[in-house]
Amino acid sequence: MSYSKVKKYSIDKTDKNTLKKWYRLMSLGRVLDNKAPNYLKQALGWSYHAPYAGHDGIQLAIGQVFDRKTDHLFPYYRDMLTTISAGLTAEEIILNGISKATDVAGGGRHMSNHFAKPEWNIHNVSSATGNHTLHAVGVARAIKKYKSKGVAISSQGESSTSEGYVYEAINGATNEKLPVIFVFQDNRYGISVPKKDQTANLRAADNFRGFKNLKIFRVDGKNVIQSINTMMEAKHFAQENQIPVIVHATVVRMGSHSNSDDHKLYRDENERHCVSAADPMFRFRKVLVAAKRFTEDELNGIDEEVKQEVSKAHKAAIKAPDPTPDSIFDHLMPEPYVSEKYPEGVHNEQGNKKKLITALNETLKAEFRNNPDTYIWGQDVAYKEKGGVFNVTKGMQQEFGQERVFNAPIAEDFIVGTANGMSRFNDKIRIVIEGAEFADYFWPAMEQFVEMTHEYWRTNGKFAPNVIIRLASGGYIGGGLYHSQSTEAALSTFPGIRVVYPSFADDAAGLLRTSIRSKGPTLFIEPKALYNDPKGESPVPDDFEVPFGKARIRREGKDMSLITYGNTTHMCLEAAKKLGEETGASLEVVDIRSLVPLDKETIINSVKKTSKVLVVHEDKVFAGFGGEIASMIMEEAFEYLDAPVKRVGSTFTPVGFSPILEKAILTNTDKIYKAAKELLQY
Repeated sequence: MSYSKVKKYSIDKTDKNTLKKWYRLMSLGRVLDNKAPNYLKQALGWSYHAPYAGHDGIQLAIGQVFDRKTDHLFPYYRDMLTTISAGLTAEEIILNGISKATDVAGGGRHMSNHFAKPEWNIHNVSSATGNHTLHAVGVARAIKKYKSKGVAISSQGESSTSEGYVYEAINGATNEKLPVIFVFQDNRYGISVPKKDQTANLRAADNFRGFKNLKIFRVDGKNVIQSINTMMEAKHFAQENQIPVIVHATVVRMGSHSNSDDHKLYRDENERHCVSAADPMFRFRKVLVAAKRFTEDELNGIDEEVKQEVSKAHKAAIKAPDPTPDSIFDHLMPEPYVSEKYPEGVHNEQGNKKKLITALNETLKAEFRNNPDTYIWGQDVAYKEKGGVFNVTKGMQQEFGQERVFNAPIAEDFIVGTANGMSRFNDKIRIVIEGAEFADYFWPAMEQFVEMTHEYWRTNGKFAPNVIIRLASGGYIGGGLYHSQSTEAALSTFPGIRVVYPSFADDAAGLLRTSIRSKGPTLFIEPKALYNDPKGESPVPDDFEVPFGKARIRREGKDMSLITYGNTTHMCLEAAKKLGEETGASLEVVDIRSLVPLDKETIINSVKKTSKVLVVHEDKVFAGFGGEIASMIMEEAFEYLDAPVKRVGSTFTPVGFSPILEKAILTNTDKIYKAAKELLQY
């Protein structure tokens, strides 16, 4: 590793204008930090405020090394001075604190004290502390792949380094050798939990010393000059060597954790006195005067200018508009790609039939050829001749190379979180990930999944992850626990993500193409039992596209509507055919294809035509997605019903491994047939 010299600052040799700028930023931050609680007392907002006083040196330094043109900054909720140092104005800080519509971080949609400016690459991070480390790693991956000169900077408290996704982030960053700086602001407390209850090491950074390709810097984060020099060295080192860096900054928390915490309950008077005496602002001021770089009057003059600036910013922010109640549905999801040739997502059914797995593989390859900024990764997706546990990605790495098609660690949080991060680098980027080898294993990524669903809404439309999460779902393969469960009912409850579930090869291809070409995240659920099953085969036009929110009538009928998706679409078709042959009844099969958004119009129109409804899916009846469909029909089409809405699904049990147990648990044609026959006779 090379480690060339970096310019060093000192009190004596740094030009006065630079020192003045630093002091002024510190003064501005401290005035705002002290003023924030008053807004809550006056019922004006800022109901969450985490004071940063005591972190001044390192936060000033982070903002000063950040370059908004090339770098990406992920601050945490205590990083007020960091964002001020990076360029946010007093007015922008206050607008965020009191949740105004013109707040640049998110228009009042996110918790106060979460400062951001997405257009400057100062990212809007969530309250799940430390989770943005994965986003920083993801964007650092893009910085490296696109040969940019910037770095990603992730900032957090030392206690949040106990989170598993922080270890996943650092493991991945060191393995891929990425230019990312992890700043640990160590104030010795996680709210009221002392560091000794978090880790055995005195310094949290030492927990990562065993990682290869990692440089660790330690610095007194209370010391301005040391912090500036260390952050400059860290950035230079990360850029020059293209490996991650940890900067462990020792700081103090002079106040309580936040305005809902009282540190007097766990810190004695002597400790509180000691942290106040270590005030970085006071120490920097004393050094400036002692070195005869400034007089007390000069510094007082700067303080007075800052107070006037904050007063002016306060008056402007108070007059700024509040968010309006009718704006809550704005920026829920970006507008999707719209098909001109296939607006209804249907075609003439001509041509040779293809397997569902073939349709997926060919569509992925076609879209990778169409957009060179498309990537895919996941567990087991690309090694020699293998292309995923089901071979959906077979041949992709051979054609598109390891830069675009590569394996990820067995770490679902890492897979999803870095996809979120990498998509921030360039709006042209499209990322397809195998969120887990089986949908049942996706749960470790839930925190990152939830994060992804509200990114577009939380940022007020400034950022949406262009990510397609592929999950192989469902049973009928004898897989048992963690290989045969259905998860769509849980995953579709989160607003802000599209959820699609094809049951034929053509719909799989068409929905995948639309998902990749659209902006924003899509959950693409694949019924793995149909990958190679002839039932799922169909002709697939090379350019086929299926819009979101468009159901498909797979069988016309007039006596009953079977509303379904996924594996059970074929079972419904079999049951409908059998009943038709036996009784002459005409059953309509509606394959919804898209769960979110849901095609209410097609469903309601079918109900109006048939007056009887059987909702069928593979997942459990209790709390299954069919409950939403049944409720919607009852609310919006009750007067057209001649019988109660009936549901068929799996039992309220896990899916067992034994074929005998699986058959007893899962939905099948016989169960659908029996329920439909009873409903016809109602």
